[in-house]
Amino acid sequence: MSALQIESPCINVCTMHEATGLCLGCARTIDEIARWSGSSDASRAQVLARLPARRAVLLAQGVLIDSDPESMP
Repeated sequence: MSALQIESPCINVCTMHEATGLCLGCARTIDEIARWSGSSDASRAQVLARLPARRAVLLAQGVLIDSDPESMP
C-alpha cells in the first residue's frame, strides 16, 4: 500500500490555534502537517485516529472551523 493512499484531512483552512497548537481546519499539529507527505500509511492512520478528540477540544473552545464530523476521514 502506498503512502499516498491515505489522503490528507486538510480542508484548506490553515490557521493554527495558538492555545492548543492545532490547525483550526484539520486539527493536526504543525509537525504532523509538515511530515504528512513523507509519512507512511501507518503513521497517517495514527494521526487520523487522534483527530476526533482534538476536534472535540477545538469545538468545546468554539474555534473549530468545520464542525461536521462527517467531513473528516
